[in-house]
Amino acid sequence: MPNSDFLAQPSLPRPEVGADDAAAVAEHAFGLTGRITELGSNQDRNFLVDTGTHRYVLKIANPVFAVEELHAQNAALALLAGADARIPAVLAARDGDDVVAVEVRGLRLHARVLSFLDGEPLTDVERLSAEQLRTLGRLSGSIAAGLAGLRHPGLARTTQWDARIGGDVVALLAEHVLQPAKRLAVLAAAEAALAAIEPLRRRLRVQAIHGDVTDDNIVLGADGPGVIDFGDVADGWLVAELAATVTSALHHQPEDPLAVLDVIEAFHAEAPLDDADLAALWPLVVLRGAVLVVSGEQQVVLDGDNAYADENRAHEWVAFDVARRLPFAEVEAAIRARLAHGDREPDSPALGRLIALDSTDAHLADLSVTGHDLDEGRWQRAGVEDAVLGRICRDNGHALTRYAEARLTRARLDRTEPSPTIALGVTLDAPAGTVVHAPFAGELRLVEGAWLLHGDEVDLWLDGLSRPLTTASVDRGEVIGSAVRLSAQLSRVPGWRPPAFVTPALPQAVWRAVSPDPSDLFGVDLAAPASDAADVLSRRDSSFARVQEHYFAEPPLIERGWRHHLFDTRAQSYLDMVNNVTQIGHAHPRLVRAVRDQWALLNTNSRFHYEELSRFTERLAEVAPDGLDTVFLVNSGSEAVDLALRLAQVHTGRRTILAVTEAYHGWTVGADAVSSSLGDNPRALETRPDWVELIASPNVFHGRHRGLASGPEYLAELDEQLAALDASGTGIAGFIAEPVFGNAGGLMLPDGYLAGVYERVRARGGVCIADEVQVGYGRLGHYFWGSAQQGVVPDVITVAKAMGNGHPLGAVITRREIAESFAAEGSFFSSAGGSPVSSVVGLTVLDVMRDERLQENAAEVGDHLAARLRALGERHPLVGAVHGMGLYLGVELVRDRRTLEPATAEAALVCERMLQEGAIVQPTGDGKNVLKIKPPLCITRESADRFVDALDLVLATI
Repeated sequence: MPNSDFLAQPSLPRPEVGADDAAAVAEHAFGLTGRITELGSNQDRNFLVDTGTHRYVLKIANPVFAVEELHAQNAALALLAGADARIPAVLAARDGDDVVAVEVRGLRLHARVLSFLDGEPLTDVERLSAEQLRTLGRLSGSIAAGLAGLRHPGLARTTQWDARIGGDVVALLAEHVLQPAKRLAVLAAAEAALAAIEPLRRRLRVQAIHGDVTDDNIVLGADGPGVIDFGDVADGWLVAELAATVTSALHHQPEDPLAVLDVIEAFHAEAPLDDADLAALWPLVVLRGAVLVVSGEQQVVLDGDNAYADENRAHEWVAFDVARRLPFAEVEAAIRARLAHGDREPDSPALGRLIALDSTDAHLADLSVTGHDLDEGRWQRAGVEDAVLGRICRDNGHALTRYAEARLTRARLDRTEPSPTIALGVTLDAPAGTVVHAPFAGELRLVEGAWLLHGDEVDLWLDGLSRPLTTASVDRGEVIGSAVRLSAQLSRVPGWRPPAFVTPALPQAVWRAVSPDPSDLFGVDLAAPASDAADVLSRRDSSFARVQEHYFAEPPLIERGWRHHLFDTRAQSYLDMVNNVTQIGHAHPRLVRAVRDQWALLNTNSRFHYEELSRFTERLAEVAPDGLDTVFLVNSGSEAVDLALRLAQVHTGRRTILAVTEAYHGWTVGADAVSSSLGDNPRALETRPDWVELIASPNVFHGRHRGLASGPEYLAELDEQLAALDASGTGIAGFIAEPVFGNAGGLMLPDGYLAGVYERVRARGGVCIADEVQVGYGRLGHYFWGSAQQGVVPDVITVAKAMGNGHPLGAVITRREIAESFAAEGSFFSSAGGSPVSSVVGLTVLDVMRDERLQENAAEVGDHLAARLRALGERHPLVGAVHGMGLYLGVELVRDRRTLEPATAEAALVCERMLQEGAIVQPTGDGKNVLKIKPPLCITRESADRFVDALDLVLATI
């Protein structure tokens, strides 16, 4: 029988062997009797045989494996006997052979018995200590070294764990990953890994390897660690042995993936890695993770009762996900630095001057997130870095970039992975013929188009150096050439050039060890100011009231916005899917210029007379529903709601306000009084003042009556409540509600509901207030005002948020007679409401919305986004419903679509995971289980697709 070939027979269900079958084989073939317990295995059947005095493992192989393969495994065990680890011993059968043929349920199988190694499996340890990680690496390396001389015909086999066919295995088994987003992630990562491995294939050393020295197969016992399960022994790449070991360690501390450097360093001490191994290692880790994921999914499909395979799937995905998120070159740099210097940070090298020019801070370019040379979207322009350097050169004679600066110019929008933004080198722009000196003695040679000065302590890589194309030994201070544009990067890894730009995935200390600060070369501090998000958060908490909450447990430090994107100080972009405050997009140049120009002229309060106020209020009256012709300007939505309530009470001479449950209207005393959202105030229902009459929320998803046709049922309940108020002599001042329930994530009201309520309230002389602060002002796309969707015209509209694009601006729009009623309580005044700057802000927002067709964009992109989100519900049971319209949407997550139990914890986890994917979204609703999706109205279809793709993957993997 030929050796196995997984590609020829990829389906390997375990043979049908029960405990009784195993007992019979153990007794008849090996003379062993005792208690039989099945052990885990992906493809074979393994049983613990406890005789009462000794314990053994009975291994019954999958029939696809040839007997020569089993003999090769036994040969490996024999070769390693006496090694620096406990190794199972082979027990001969009754007939003296170490592999015997047995018949089980009519099937010819091969059986072996090995001694059982006592101990705790390393896989059961939640977090591995540094010593355990080193043990894992040392064992893997010593096994690899010990097997280097093994030659056996049974090693020439093709297993699914052979890294040399890893791409084939992933392609063959990917269909078993049922979630499309998860499958695409696996295929994309495997493709990237294969592309990195391909040029290295012929240089990777092949020998006999264990193939699975992993946490599953290391046991820690009183007599020392042991290595078990030699079922994957075969010829393979030496470095693949380490890749399997490293992959198994990743799920133990996913937040600290560089902990595996201990594994790698320990392996290297036993089985030294060469240059090709180091370049291939992390791509092989990613490929191994991909193979584990697809194989685990396939095995569960083939063998549904295989608890071992099923239980492993979760941590196999974690390992794969951690590995795929780390750039290959960056991990390679960290590995090379560790193997070169150990785990200590080397001393700073002694450096002389590279350039004799005197520099000050005025010569330094600011290409960071806060650099004003990059305002108005200039950071996206081709050649912007050259332009900034050129400006500084013209002003100051020469220019320099900064070391370790996270450059906004390198940020990627709609990113699927971290952007490499952090510069590990610096660039000088100088007058022609600027002389360049050797900052230390060494050998200068040309390497792939760049000059490398190799010294005793450090290497210096130079681009742009003009000199004869000859290798030379140079002394410190010697002239080595000239330059106009010179880029310089130091490296502590001899002969190897680190990446020029890296992501924030690894700690800054790693890069100081790999590519140290070159400031001494130029005689000026070039290190970019450090940014510590955790420290800033601590300072915030020490001085800012903590009840003013912040998004995320460990929030990024956001310092710039552009359109529908936000940027942290590491120059990583995030899709802003939660910011209905920023209606026309962040940092809109037109708005920035308008505010700057107006502030240069005048900003005061509205008691002064200036034209901008009149222009703005005229425009608001124009866009308001018919009949609403009078405007109050305030500085927030809460203030607007508070004023609207007072208008209703003063106009009617009554106090009682009807308000729906589950609603949120603001934080002032009045606005809070009519807010009953338990998500914002758990005691809301028991703390309402006596002038607030709560009526049932017409929640079409999980209310007492459901569906858009439930309006008559809710109105019938309201009739009963109104009759009771009438009977008690309680007059109604007004009714307030959002025309679309924003706090519930854009939940639409039942058809005709507001018309019915307004009719009943007006019949009793009350005022109808539409709170449009969250959902109005064009956000619904198909309607400018939410009340229009319900086919009603309110008596009073409150609006804020969107109208100021982040500036504190709000309005109450009503009829003249209602506004004039307020005179009974004196005049009205809001210090910032209607100021010249506020008026210019409001006008410019309306102009931009009109000129850029943002309401139309909300309809077009919003409809596309909603359709894609609803499609997620077809494959993710967690998605209970998608609410809303235009660009005010909500994805309600539930644990059970029948009971509608809120998936509160899952929603919080989704938001944290989405941050990792480069998108900001937050939960809302009484159960904090609705993902509120309300981005700036300028969002593109491409960004909407990126958001849904990310959410698809997150939902598939939580």
